[in-house]
Amino acid sequence: MNHQKRYLAICAIAVIFLFTVASVGPTSYSKAVNIYEKIRVLNQIISIVNENYVEPVNWDEALDGAFLGMLDELDPHSSYISRDKLETVNEQFHGKFEGIGIEFDLLGGYITVIAPVVDSPSDRAGLQPGDKIVSIDGEDAYEITREEVYNTLRGPKGTAVLLTIRRPSQEETFHVEIIRDQIPIYSLISSFMIDDRTGYMRLTRFASSTSQEVSEAVESLRAEGMTRLIFDLRTNSGGYLEQAVNVADLFITSPDTLVYTAGRKAEMSEVYIASPKRGYGDFAVIVLINRWSASASEIVAGAVQDLDRGLVMGETSFGKGLVQRQWPLKDGSALRVTIARYYTPSGRLIQRPYDNGTRDYYEDLGKEDREELLDSLRMDKPKYKTKSGREVHGGGGISPDVYVPLSKYTATTTRLVGHPNRPTFNWGTDYAKGRKADWKDLIEFNRDFQITAELTENFLTYAKNQKVDFDRKELDKDISYLRSVLKAEVAGAIWGKSAYYQMFVSEDPQVTAALSHFDDAAKFLVHH
Repeated sequence: MNHQKRYLAICAIAVIFLFTVASVGPTSYSKAVNIYEKIRVLNQIISIVNENYVEPVNWDEALDGAFLGMLDELDPHSSYISRDKLETVNEQFHGKFEGIGIEFDLLGGYITVIAPVVDSPSDRAGLQPGDKIVSIDGEDAYEITREEVYNTLRGPKGTAVLLTIRRPSQEETFHVEIIRDQIPIYSLISSFMIDDRTGYMRLTRFASSTSQEVSEAVESLRAEGMTRLIFDLRTNSGGYLEQAVNVADLFITSPDTLVYTAGRKAEMSEVYIASPKRGYGDFAVIVLINRWSASASEIVAGAVQDLDRGLVMGETSFGKGLVQRQWPLKDGSALRVTIARYYTPSGRLIQRPYDNGTRDYYEDLGKEDREELLDSLRMDKPKYKTKSGREVHGGGGISPDVYVPLSKYTATTTRLVGHPNRPTFNWGTDYAKGRKADWKDLIEFNRDFQITAELTENFLTYAKNQKVDFDRKELDKDISYLRSVLKAEVAGAIWGKSAYYQMFVSEDPQVTAALSHFDDAAKFLVHH
């Protein structure tokens, strides 16, 4: 009986599809006939599978897979978002959720605090990097799953949760009650002065609060004496179109086109113009991008490049130039469908080709010789002119004005630093215990503290004890990088995430290259 009811419900879905198709206009009639035929086939497939498959079918999963497969045939970025994933997806765009506010990982079977969110309930309660949550509201938290972490630590604003904490520097566990609150998901994860005139900002996404975060950071850096800025959009996967426009607008001082979209429907085609009174035109700008900089970050980089506001450096960007709109569905899931394409001010299409399918589309990004392949094809790609007449190329993605490759490390180093047991984090957290008073501030720490050969050996012994394998000869090739990671982990444990990133700047070859090109970037100021 249950199988029959489920089958009837599935058939009803197909019938609804048929009635939906029947409502299309005359101009779509020929296509609608084809859809009728395909839905009849779908109905037949469902019937045969439901009655004959060797095991009972989970139709939720099967049909979700069918939806994903259908959309995958359109383009790599149209997607179906199931009900259980929609809340998490929306949080990333809205830039907030309700909970206690920690970045965590599951280490040794326990929830381990990587960092409390600044000014969150966890931060105010005094949670520290390395703290382990051993119970939640009296329930043992050993071997808890990530899904269970979200379900137990998140909750409505104003509600309480009782945590039992084991801190590395203390023998006894202790309890702390935390009142949940609204937690911001910051887009700008780091902002500081590299030297007395160079500001640095690292942006990881474009959410609803991004342009405000960037504007406030620019004002703060200018107050500290900034006359030139490195704007780091590496591995920024994008977000809201409107926020990309607002961020680009902060750097443009003339009423130029920042980006425009073109869709099949007239209402999907828009031109976004800069508001001159908003823009800052008194400092040089270098934008850093890499192969994982996509969508909204490419809009900003493209506007800066095409309007000659600054230099773009790094690698050729991802090449995602498709605009999606999200529609809610009746079961609580959502449909995200491509409605238009992005174009830079000079007319370049940001989207790269995806004719060979989604798998090849993403695998292309992982090729070590990707930049060489792109460079060999560049002369055959369409040419465009920036505002001042410089030649730039289309064909997908934003090609940097100055190519600077990412550093390549041995497989041993990559595995060690990225090991799921987080040996560098754990060592840094342990080393930092009780040492904050050793330095007046981060500046003094950076100047006076070094990871010596003795400390390096101490860490490697620690890693071995954690059963993390490595090839010492291979690791020695990257010893300077490893020491910078360890120093950053100590800084992060004491002063937070921004300090962690600040320690990497002096060892980052792309940032170092940017510092040597500000004379070129400053030449663009005459246009603004």
